[in-house]
Amino acid sequence: MMRTKDMKFKSIIILTLAAVFLTGCKSLYGQYERPEVKTSGLFRDSVSASDTLAVRDTSSFANIPWRSVFTDPQLQSLIQKGLDNNPDLLNAALNVQMAEAQLKAAKLSFLPSFTFSPQGTIASWDGGKATKTYQLPINASWNVDLFGNLLSQKRAAQVALLQSQDYQVSVKTNIIANIANMYYTLLMLDKQMEVIGDMEKLTKDTWEIMKLQKDAVVGVRSTAVQSAEANYYSVLTQKEDIKRQIRETENSLSLLIGQQAQTIARGRLDKQSLPTNFSTGIGIQLLKNRADVHAAEMNLAQCFYNVETARSKFYPNLTIAATGAFTNSGGVGITNPGSWLLSAVASLTQPIFMKGQLVAGLRVAEAQYKQAFNTWQNKVLSAGSEVSNALVLYNASDAKSKIEKKKIEVLKHNVEDTKALMASAGSTYLEVISAQSSLLNTELSKVSDDFSKMQAVVNLYYALGGGAK
Repeated sequence: MMRTKDMKFKSIIILTLAAVFLTGCKSLYGQYERPEVKTSGLFRDSVSASDTLAVRDTSSFANIPWRSVFTDPQLQSLIQKGLDNNPDLLNAALNVQMAEAQLKAAKLSFLPSFTFSPQGTIASWDGGKATKTYQLPINASWNVDLFGNLLSQKRAAQVALLQSQDYQVSVKTNIIANIANMYYTLLMLDKQMEVIGDMEKLTKDTWEIMKLQKDAVVGVRSTAVQSAEANYYSVLTQKEDIKRQIRETENSLSLLIGQQAQTIARGRLDKQSLPTNFSTGIGIQLLKNRADVHAAEMNLAQCFYNVETARSKFYPNLTIAATGAFTNSGGVGITNPGSWLLSAVASLTQPIFMKGQLVAGLRVAEAQYKQAFNTWQNKVLSAGSEVSNALVLYNASDAKSKIEKKKIEVLKHNVEDTKALMASAGSTYLEVISAQSSLLNTELSKVSDDFSKMQAVVNLYYALGGGAK
């Protein structure tokens, strides 16, 4: 009767320990699941000051291939050259290769390891005949993954590979956007140089007229001629500034596409054709299209599996080792010239006191997971902010350009009228110079705003995760 009670008691203990064992191991084999993240209202309406952008369809501007967005053949050639030669992109491809190698190693860690270490010995005692012995052992060792240590490491390597691939796409997108922005900057500077050239001729003609009037018209002072001359020189200094900016931009663009600094062949600003209607898609698409956002999530997943790995270290480690050797070494049961020696051993290692290292490792892994989540959340919000800023820049620049076009027409008439009135003493030389300066500044400002529209398209394409096709 007593033995029956003891057996029941032992059975209860075994079942209890098994339940604890299975409950504890369940979390060790868990897979990463995306936690809740703020995605509602990511994009502010580009017109309304309070509403968020409501887009009904889910087709995104980011899904358009970059060749369909940037249609200038010369720009396409530059982008392709950058994708082929840029060192950052080449290094990103090497990072993918390294991550693939690490994942392969993580997968192979489930298999036994084998080593072959042949040994030979020649020994002689007191000048006697030399004895030759040899061993040809093959050692095998297998770490049995009972508690998911190797599994979590393999899964961490898998998401690390995805993260490196995301980084490669992000670098590619960034290169496309930077090349396009620099190319459009050159077109803007070319247009401004054209405007400066027209204004150079206009101010020089004004200066010549002032000199003639000083000699022919009573009341025209030398100060008028001096002011007109100074205005002409002011235009020349602006021209030199633009020349410098063109050369510097060409140098930067040459470096970006991996070639020596040189002149960049290009088109004209007013011949460019870029999309004007944008659909940004729903907020959650940023998690799919933005490679850097997805890379941040893959870092979060990697930290999740690092926590699983840290937990698995609290559990026993089972290792099975076996050795097979062909040897002629003397011993019990072994005869010359050679025989097989086989052995196998299994060991179970349970950590008991590790000076707090396991607990500290788990706490660090959990803190790193929380940091990765905060980084990911911020990446999502930053992506939404970049989309909003690009839309606002496009709409504001478009509105300003339309207003400046009307202003330029008015100022052109104003310059003509003040010059005509000056001939009949109806206006002063200061009014002529002021009208010319206003016209120049407005024309330059319109060119800048037209460029900002193009820049906004590039920024929006980048902010939505485009450029990967």
